[in-house]
Amino acid sequence: MKINGNEIRPGNVIEHNGGLWVAVKTNAVKPGKGGAFNQVELKNLIDGTKLNERFRASETVERVRLEQKEFQYLYEQGDMLVFMDNETYEQLELQQAFVGDRSKFLQDGMMVTVELYEEKPIGITLPDQVTLEITEADPVVKGQTAASSYKPAVMENGVRVMVPPFIEAGERIVVDTNEITYIRRAD
Repeated sequence: MKINGNEIRPGNVIEHNGGLWVAVKTNAVKPGKGGAFNQVELKNLIDGTKLNERFRASETVERVRLEQKEFQYLYEQGDMLVFMDNETYEQLELQQAFVGDRSKFLQDGMMVTVELYEEKPIGITLPDQVTLEITEADPVVKGQTAASSYKPAVMENGVRVMVPPFIEAGERIVVDTNEITYIRRAD
């Protein structure tokens, strides 16, 4: 789908210079002299490089629609993570580096959203929150004020998180997978 250069908005994925780019920031500029243009900060979806480009209103760019598909996490095999499409039962293997640090939050049977472009995965979204058990937590120091004192704790997946002083080892907590922060006790 072709769009004009002045219609690019943050979040749009466009084809530019033979690559796939997502618009991070856009700024419409109307100089006193000359034609208006859209100053766009782009980030490459494949390698993460950034680029600043000017698009005039008269220029057209190809806007790309990404296919989003639900996959279920099955297991880890070496440095590969195996997911399954619940409709076709096809398996998809992704490098652990592709998922990044958040791969530690994957749990058996967890549903994730994979963004595909021409059947090639280019992004993955985990659920915003997961429930994990605390395996070790520092003891509470008497006399500390409860207002701002958080203590370090280690969750069952080996990730460290700061928790309130009343959280003990063995308790289950809800964690934000994007910020890697404590949200609340699990029910």
